[in-house]
Amino acid sequence: MLQKTAEIGHSSHVAILEAQSELLDTLTALRERVAAARFPLALPGAERARRSRAELLAQLDGYLVPRVREPDAPLLAVIGGSTGAGKSTLVNSLVGRRVSEAGVLRPTTRTPVLVCHPDDHHWFAGQRVLPQLGRVWMPRQDDDEHTPATPPHEAPDGQQALAVETSRAVPAGLALLDAPDVDSLIAQNRDLAADLICAADIWILVTTASRYADAMPWNLLRSARERQVTLVTVLDRVPHQVATEVSRHYATLLERAGLGDVPCFTVPELPESARGGSGVLPSTAVAPLRKWLSQHTQDPAMRAVAASRTALGALAALGGRVTALANAAAAQTAAASRLDQQLRGAYRSAEQRVHDTLATGGLLTGQARTQWLAFPDDSSSDELLDAFTDGMTSMLTEAVMGADEETTAAWLRQPGAPAGDPQEGADTRERTGVLVRRLRRCLEELAEEEARIALDAMPAQPMGSGGRDARPAPLGDAGETAALLMAGLLGARDAMPATEALSALLGPSAAGRLRRRAERMIAEFVERVIATERDRRGAALHRLDVTVDHQVELIAALSVLKRHIPA
Repeated sequence: MLQKTAEIGHSSHVAILEAQSELLDTLTALRERVAAARFPLALPGAERARRSRAELLAQLDGYLVPRVREPDAPLLAVIGGSTGAGKSTLVNSLVGRRVSEAGVLRPTTRTPVLVCHPDDHHWFAGQRVLPQLGRVWMPRQDDDEHTPATPPHEAPDGQQALAVETSRAVPAGLALLDAPDVDSLIAQNRDLAADLICAADIWILVTTASRYADAMPWNLLRSARERQVTLVTVLDRVPHQVATEVSRHYATLLERAGLGDVPCFTVPELPESARGGSGVLPSTAVAPLRKWLSQHTQDPAMRAVAASRTALGALAALGGRVTALANAAAAQTAAASRLDQQLRGAYRSAEQRVHDTLATGGLLTGQARTQWLAFPDDSSSDELLDAFTDGMTSMLTEAVMGADEETTAAWLRQPGAPAGDPQEGADTRERTGVLVRRLRRCLEELAEEEARIALDAMPAQPMGSGGRDARPAPLGDAGETAALLMAGLLGARDAMPATEALSALLGPSAAGRLRRRAERMIAEFVERVIATERDRRGAALHRLDVTVDHQVELIAALSVLKRHIPA
């Protein structure tokens, strides 16, 4: 919980963190909603939303949740900056010795180093902060003889690591973290640097006399001001002969940017900071910065200001950041809905075309018509059914392929549409053929069943010489009945003789019942085939599971959080 304290000196009221279960539970719930949010469609702004989501998770996991849970934990001061700004030299100088050797455990561009007081080592031994990083413990140094021995171990293979050192030169209650370069050529290092900055109680931005006007440090400074982070800036490697002029100009730029209240420390250019030097500056070179850090760590009031200001800024920034994520999720949902509507529209039209073709007798063409005109004298029931099967397969395949092409054309006009699998479309006829042959078997079984029912319903004939009742055999077999049924159903007016023959064969009542059952079966079959192919074509979209739930849950979690954030 963030509470207001009384004025400290001439400063305004500041907030001090006190662990409170309601705020912690709310932050945890928000964290779960942020983690669940997905932006899989390649829409404009989607990549930015993914980066923002990753940064927000890093801040929640690495800073906000741990700080609220344990407000008395050491302050974490992250030293960040551009390549060659002298971050490592600054950390070494604050500690008074080299805290890592290049090429041993920490290649400069890969593994961040954290240095804390021996009494604070337990705060960083586990995953309390920066849980995404494994831990690599450095060998105990001479000034840490009272530190409990910690067996060195390395992070799991493939996991980014945090090298942890202890030194009594660092005040208890403070940890220094040397971050990778924010402008590293390696994207993984840039992302890690951003995560580390998000986990900081105090930002120490390091720039140089030759690069302090570059865009990169000013972008970081503006970002820090927007988040109301406790900020310090260091102007490093300043030649003695221009120190006054450069420092004054830098202070003027800070003032113009609305950052005039940011503490600024100047570190002179010395042989120790040059390439090949010892990497440890004289104590006097960093004494003002060390004093500032010690005061903000050991003075309860200053510590409260440093911690609460950053925490309040992070909490206040959550509103805009989560809202932006919710808006990006809404854009994903809207795009997915449009794509799905286009998909369903294309296949709905395809299904209607199939029904129209069947209703107008369009299937009784080509080979099917030839076989029907020759039936039953020069064409068997199997040949007629084979012709209908091939015709139905071709008609459905053409309809599905047309819907596929219509969907593809519509999706190409929409940003972010997923690509379909070309092989799936190539197998359409084979899949459809299997289903049509199954339909044929079902219709044959249905015809056989109705023929048997009609036979059982016929009156018995007079007793013959054998003394047993005799029933007339039906005209034709089940295959012939099915052939007449298919011709009657699919031939429209041209197949009226088939309808009349079926009535004569089974009787008007049984023939009508058979037609109605077969019509329902064919209609359901067409609907099922089209729906199956539609789902196949849309699988690449549907498996992304883009729903409105992500947006709704983000807004709901943020609404709950706002009730716990002090005005």
